[in-house]
Amino acid sequence: MTAKYEHWRKSRYSDPNGDCVEVARAADGTIGVRDSKAGAPDAILEFTRLEWADLLTRLRSLEPKSFG
Repeated sequence: MTAKYEHWRKSRYSDPNGDCVEVARAADGTIGVRDSKAGAPDAILEFTRLEWADLLTRLRSLEPKSFG
């Protein structure tokens, strides 16, 4: 079962048409990530705070050309 997430935030890299990746935090500190196109409310990836920090560190270390 997924934690209760509040205050979903849209990625600034999302398409202007509304298709986006959103991130929110639960009261227990768990980070949830969802794709607005998925359509299923329970289609959420869950990360601990440590896992989330590691993911962000790894993504930020990639060269911009890696995203293309």
